[in-house]
Amino acid sequence: MTSEELLTAILESLENSKAEEIAQIDLRGKTAIGDYMIICSGRSSRQVAAIAERLIDTLKQDLGRSSRTEGKEAGDWVLIDTGDVIVHVFRPEVREFYQLEKMWQSPEGSHTARS
Repeated sequence: MTSEELLTAILESLENSKAEEIAQIDLRGKTAIGDYMIICSGRSSRQVAAIAERLIDTLKQDLGRSSRTEGKEAGDWVLIDTGDVIVHVFRPEVREFYQLEKMWQSPEGSHTARS
């Protein structure tokens, strides 16, 4: 599975889980940490944890991909690292505080958002 196919499957899972303000950042050529970063929000700690859990299950069960996960217990910010695609699921307040989009967004605007 290519990183683009993985990206598409992850975006579909996030949309099905009602993740909000989904932003996708192309990291190719910028860093070795992965090809893409996805940042999205859940309305509450419970929804953040549910979005992350569903994505982890989809990755493992449907795509046969393992992932490293951090922060699922707290539900404020969950990091899911598949190697090719890094996913951050935030509560809105935590997302606003860290502003990862601004850190990784290129000046040319290769940043796309979905809602």
